[in-house]
Amino acid sequence: MRLARRQPIAPLEYTRRLWLRSWVGAVVFFLYAPLLVLMVFSFNDSKANVVWRGFTTKYYGKVFHNESLMVALGNSLTIAFLATIASIVLGTLAAVMLWRFRFPFKASVEGSLALPIVVPEICMGVAMLVFFAAIGWPNDLPWPFSLGAITIAHITFCFPFVALVVRARLASFNREQEEAAKDLGASEWQSFRDVLLPHMKPGIIAGALLSFTLSLDDFVITFFTSGPNTITFPVKVYSMVRFSVTPEVNAVSALLIVLTVILTTIALKMQDITKSAAAGAH
Repeated sequence: MRLARRQPIAPLEYTRRLWLRSWVGAVVFFLYAPLLVLMVFSFNDSKANVVWRGFTTKYYGKVFHNESLMVALGNSLTIAFLATIASIVLGTLAAVMLWRFRFPFKASVEGSLALPIVVPEICMGVAMLVFFAAIGWPNDLPWPFSLGAITIAHITFCFPFVALVVRARLASFNREQEEAAKDLGASEWQSFRDVLLPHMKPGIIAGALLSFTLSLDDFVITFFTSGPNTITFPVKVYSMVRFSVTPEVNAVSALLIVLTVILTTIALKMQDITKSAAAGAH
């Protein structure tokens, strides 16, 4: 059988595609070129970090031997993990509540849920500082209880992102599937677990990844809610950058970028596996 010949592209269409690809390429270069430069200069054998002096990996060794930096990174990962778990639960329940039920002042509740997203972080940070000062939250608690104030603040601005993503996912759900499960004898919990939850899983994974990234990278709110004995990775990096941008700072930033890319890849793979399993089940 003869293969169909490709139709020639009209000059106007070819120009349009070339302009669109050039524009997308320029945007991608603008977004990722600073990250590539940062990762390249993390191997620079110079303390000034302005002129390339040679290739070295000694600053990565210094990062892992910097005890205070590793403690700060551990604090950030702990806070991000706890905030993500709590945000998944609260955000998913809030999304299901707003999607399924009708109640008075529902529009006001939806609007207030979006406040942590639209309010500037400096306002959120000051509000959290005033709140914890008013209730007398102690800052000298032993680890990991000393991370409580920061974790609560991160949950406050992370779970609305989960709620919005899961709510958008629920918009495509066919309610007849849940009703069919109940007609076949499934209880309320069984229909939620076996029908509704698998449909929400891609949105939950995306919301969890978004929450983890936002919590791990947050500086402003953490700066206002952290105590004298508690420091996170962004705050530590900021204190190091105040003096000079050294290859050590670039090295630890490059490691954080690699960690974020790995977690994103894992989340996308899990999402693809979930979609394939759901398609196979259907």
